[in-house]
Amino acid sequence: MSLHKSSGVLILLALLATQAAIFIVINLLFPGTIGDSLMLTSRLLGLVAVVGYCLKRASLTTWIFGSMLIGTAIGTDFPEVAMNLKVVSQLFLKLIKTVIAPLLFGTLVVGIAGHSNLKQVGRMGWKSLLYFEIVTTLALLIGLLAINISQAGVGIELPVGEVLLQGTARTWQEVILHIFPENIAKSVVEGEILQIVIFSILFGIGLALVKDGKKKQVMLSFTESLSEVMFNFTRIIMYFAPFGVGAAIAYTVGEMGLGILVNLFHLLATLYVALLAFLVLVLLPIALMLKIPVIKFLKAISEPVSIAFATTSSEAALPKAMEAMEKFGVPRKIVAFVMPTGYSFNLDGTTLYLALASIFVAQAAGIKMSIEDQLLMVLTLMLTSKGVAGIPRASLIILMGTAASFNLPMAPIFLILAIDELMDMARTSVNVIGNCLATCVIAKWEGEFGLPPEENLELIEAEAVAVHELPNSVKN
Repeated sequence: MSLHKSSGVLILLALLATQAAIFIVINLLFPGTIGDSLMLTSRLLGLVAVVGYCLKRASLTTWIFGSMLIGTAIGTDFPEVAMNLKVVSQLFLKLIKTVIAPLLFGTLVVGIAGHSNLKQVGRMGWKSLLYFEIVTTLALLIGLLAINISQAGVGIELPVGEVLLQGTARTWQEVILHIFPENIAKSVVEGEILQIVIFSILFGIGLALVKDGKKKQVMLSFTESLSEVMFNFTRIIMYFAPFGVGAAIAYTVGEMGLGILVNLFHLLATLYVALLAFLVLVLLPIALMLKIPVIKFLKAISEPVSIAFATTSSEAALPKAMEAMEKFGVPRKIVAFVMPTGYSFNLDGTTLYLALASIFVAQAAGIKMSIEDQLLMVLTLMLTSKGVAGIPRASLIILMGTAASFNLPMAPIFLILAIDELMDMARTSVNVIGNCLATCVIAKWEGEFGLPPEENLELIEAEAVAVHELPNSVKN
């Protein structure tokens, strides 16, 4: 009886939240159709339903999604209050950023030196890069196809006079030099994920080559303890996630308003449809082909993806994504290697967006580009976009630099800037989904997906001592 009662309450709460969402959409499409008092009452009932549902479900994922809806309501009804909530979201991002460098360092070093099998590291490296290149190329082509079909930039009236906006183009030599750290402390301070990854990989290889077992074990124990501590540190920070996520959404809505969805719907819809097509036509077939349980996978990534969506930062979702993939059945050594590498080389959502946005700028400026020119532009973007996943809206900086390289006007970029927050939410979420799936793909190729922790331990130990069975002292 209590079970039926509980289900009835959840259904009632869901209906209240749904009616509030329907009223908001109607008011957006047909302003003034619903009275202000009725709209306010509807939103309040919707908020009560959301809070009640969150209390009933009592899970972090539910609270994160609930906080997004609450933040949207605060941004709509109390924009002045919402503008002051930016500090809360910034605080959350600062806490997350403190985790990134030590977590990457600890997990990568343990993943490389912990099993003393450098051949597997090399094997995972070329497999990962091959997979990343294939998938990002498909994302690029889908982005090109989408913008050429929708022609979202054609017919847009630009502001009178060119708006001066500085965009600095980077040469390929500068891009390559930027990959390697000159000072690891500087790389940590500036949040250069790719440089931290390169340093950690070289450090792990150096540790694996140490002959003195005692010296090696001391450093290995330290890095293993460091990664465990940072995972626990992340769990503590995640309790603050609903506040940070809700504040981020409230600030965004308070600053831009929900009406922006209507103003630039064509461009926004093109991106969302293209990203959805990429998920359905590329990532889903990969998961099905490798027999990865899709429903379980979606449940596993729900929290990191929701964090990425709200904060528009893949970096904010990285610790939770790594933890989620490990629980999903991907060995830590593979997660530690593939995930941070993918953050620099497997930016599926960003690659698709940049292909789409760069052609949009040309269309808005009335410049017709040949297919060859379009491919050259997006290939340039693929190269210059490496390592930007951790920075909210960094892709705009890359887009400006590329526009400068191809002598395109900067004024159309301001149109994108108006809705970039909403576009960034989608492309960042796809970045996280793509990198989570990449860890499963590499684990499948290595034959280590879905093994229990004990079996993973056996594999690591077996590689270290070069035998096929563990000593009985290791087994429980």
